[in-house]
Amino acid sequence: MNFPDPGIDSLQPFRLGRQRLRGQHVRLGETARTILGQTDYPAPVATLLGELLALTVLLGGSLKYQGVFTAQARGEGPVHTLVADLTSEGALRGYASFDRAAVMASEAEVGRDPVPRLLGAGHLAFTVDQGPDTERYQGIVELEGASLSECAHTYFRQSEQIATVITLAAAPVAGSWRAGALMLQRVPGEGGLEADATPDDMGAGLDLTDTDPEEDWRRGVILMSSVRPDELLDPALGSERLLFRLFHAEGVRLHRPRTLHFACRCSRERVTSVLRSLPRAEVESMRIDGLVVVTCQFCHRAETFDDLALDRLYAA
Repeated sequence: MNFPDPGIDSLQPFRLGRQRLRGQHVRLGETARTILGQTDYPAPVATLLGELLALTVLLGGSLKYQGVFTAQARGEGPVHTLVADLTSEGALRGYASFDRAAVMASEAEVGRDPVPRLLGAGHLAFTVDQGPDTERYQGIVELEGASLSECAHTYFRQSEQIATVITLAAAPVAGSWRAGALMLQRVPGEGGLEADATPDDMGAGLDLTDTDPEEDWRRGVILMSSVRPDELLDPALGSERLLFRLFHAEGVRLHRPRTLHFACRCSRERVTSVLRSLPRAEVESMRIDGLVVVTCQFCHRAETFDDLALDRLYAA
């Protein structure tokens, strides 16, 4: 079997067992390094943000839309906000706001309970924005669970009512941050194979027409639960090889993968539009050493406005 180059950041959709089960595998290398490495995040914060990046790709990548999918976690703990968004073109970005002193004080106690210890009480929101002429869709769930994956399970159980299991991982590998994720779902109703699926060369010849859907689901969950975090983060382990390792007996059908990359949508025009919407007196109060400086939280690009720039802004 010819395995593809595993070095590309990607989202790999797949199906199992005559399409009764579907899933997605996410691999983030350079994208995770860029987003998590451009800010001096404490390790627990970088880990949580890396997991949210992978979760954003899992959920946003499974939707058919033209626009932006955003995942946001807000809490009352040392980590105030986690945000990640994915465009329909595969551009991913994210950031975290936090109290550094409080995070460092609780770092030794984070352990297996990062959500209650770092985020505390709060909520997890998912938003699909397809532009100004369409209505935004938003789903919100309370932060219930020890990890982001458990919070995502709660969301699917309460809001989507689709049987779903998710595994998230983020950690430094050979000195560089990586993130990965795996999701398996039961297909609602009768699901067929989309046109972008590849031939069934990972379990060919299986006759699954008489299998029990409940047993298929239980077996799929058991097999998926065997995946290790180091497998999700291994830069040398591509999607096809990992999925074959986990599900070769189930008949894995791969769909066309999506490539991912880091990109920020900030611009001076966007900043100007925001400032123009505020009273000038409020903008003037933002001056530091005579200048108004607006820095993007996602990419840290700074836009500077002096007196002449502000005059032109408000004259327009």
